[in-house]
Amino acid sequence: MPAETTTQHLSHVWEDLAWNQGGKIVYLVLDGVGGLSHPDRSGTELQVAKTPHMDALTKESSCGLLEIVGPGITPGSGPGHLALFGYDPLKYRIGRGILSALGIDFDLQVGDIATRVNFATVDDEGTVQDRRAGRISTELNQKLCQKINEHVALDFDGTFFFETVSEHRAVFVLRGQQQDGQSNSQSNSQSGQFLGGEVTDTDPQHTGVKPNPPKAQDESSQQTALLLQSFLRQVSEVLADESPANMVLLRGVERYEPLPSLKERFKLRGLCIADYPMYRGVSRLIGMDVMDAPGGMRKRFESLKTVYDQDYDFYFLHVKKTDSLGEDANFDHKVALIEEVDSMLPSILDLDPDVLVITADHSTPAVMGRHSWHSVPVLLKSKYVRIDPVESFDEYACLYGSLGERPGCQLMGLALAHAGRLRKFGA
Repeated sequence: MPAETTTQHLSHVWEDLAWNQGGKIVYLVLDGVGGLSHPDRSGTELQVAKTPHMDALTKESSCGLLEIVGPGITPGSGPGHLALFGYDPLKYRIGRGILSALGIDFDLQVGDIATRVNFATVDDEGTVQDRRAGRISTELNQKLCQKINEHVALDFDGTFFFETVSEHRAVFVLRGQQQDGQSNSQSNSQSGQFLGGEVTDTDPQHTGVKPNPPKAQDESSQQTALLLQSFLRQVSEVLADESPANMVLLRGVERYEPLPSLKERFKLRGLCIADYPMYRGVSRLIGMDVMDAPGGMRKRFESLKTVYDQDYDFYFLHVKKTDSLGEDANFDHKVALIEEVDSMLPSILDLDPDVLVITADHSTPAVMGRHSWHSVPVLLKSKYVRIDPVESFDEYACLYGSLGERPGCQLMGLALAHAGRLRKFGA
C-alpha cells in the first residue's frame, strides 16, 4: 500500500474528532459549473450569468477554489463527488459502472463486476460516429436492453444483467459462480476463481475512431476481459439492424467492494436529492438515504423543503444540467441554467442551514465541451465563517477568497467544523 497523503491523514483525524451533535449541512452541487472565458462573451458562464442571490450569499461567506483530485487531473463525476464528501479519490477509486448500478437500485453483491454502458452509433467500418447515439429515449433504451437480454448468452459459470439507466445509458453486471454454487464474493478468499475488475474501457472518448478492445490489466481479470469481448461481439450482431443505436461502449469496469459510510466516518446521516442515477449511486455507496427521484430541478429544490425537518444531518442537492450543457458546448444555455438555479436559491436560504456549501464536482467549460482539470469555485456560509472581500461567485473572484485553493476532499472537514460537528484536537 502506498504511503498515505496528508489529506488521508487528515481524514483519519476528522473521523476521530467527529461526534454525533452539531448543525445541519447542505451541499448544493452544480455539476460541472466551472468554466473558461468565452471569446465572444467576455467571461466564464458564471461571470456572464446574472446571479444576484449567489453574489449576495458570497458577500456573507468564505470563498475559495477546490482542486478536486490534483494538478492537471481531470475528474470524472464519481471521483469528483467522492472528494466533496471527504473520500480521497486517489484512495477510494470507484468505477462508473458501480455508481450506475447502485443509482438504479440494482442489488449489487460483493464481487460483482459492474460496467457503465453507452449506446452508440458506429458506421459500417465500426468507427464511432456518436458516442451517445443521439441521446436516444429511455423507452428505446429499454427495448434494446430487452433485445440484448433475449439474444446474448455468455459461456461461464455465472450470470449477467443488462439494465436500462436512462436515455443512452445502461449498466452491465457480471456475477461469477463457482461450481459448488458459491457467489463471486464467497469464492474470493478460497480458490481465487473470481472475476477480476481490472479491465480497460472500450469507449475511446472520441468520435472518428474505433472502440478500444477490453484488455485485462492483471491475471485475475483475464476471464472478465474475455467475457466482455464475447458480449460485445454478440451485441454488435444483435444491434446491426438498429439505428441510431447499433453498438455499445463500455466504461468504468469495476469489482464491487463496499465503502465505509458517512455515518461510520463522520457521524452524519445523509440524504441525497438527485434525479440522475450515477449521483444516487455514489450517495448510496457511502450510506446515504436516497429519496425517490423528484423529476426535475425545481422539484428537487422543493423536495429539500419537505424533508429538511427530518432526522438528517447532511443534505446533498444535485444539479446535473450545468454539466450536460457544458459537454454540449452550449455556453448560452448553461448561463441560462445557472440563472435559473440562482432564482431558486432563496428556497434553501429560507431554511437557514447551519452550513451551506455551493460548489461543483469538476469544471466542464462550454468552450472545451468536456470535463477539465480546472479548479472549481466554492462558497461556505455559516455563522462562524470569516467573511472575505469576494463579491461574486465565479472562478476568478473566488481565487482571492479566504479559503484559498485547496484539495477537494478537505471541504468535508471545513463543513463539519463550521457545523460544530468536530471535537477539539488534543489537550
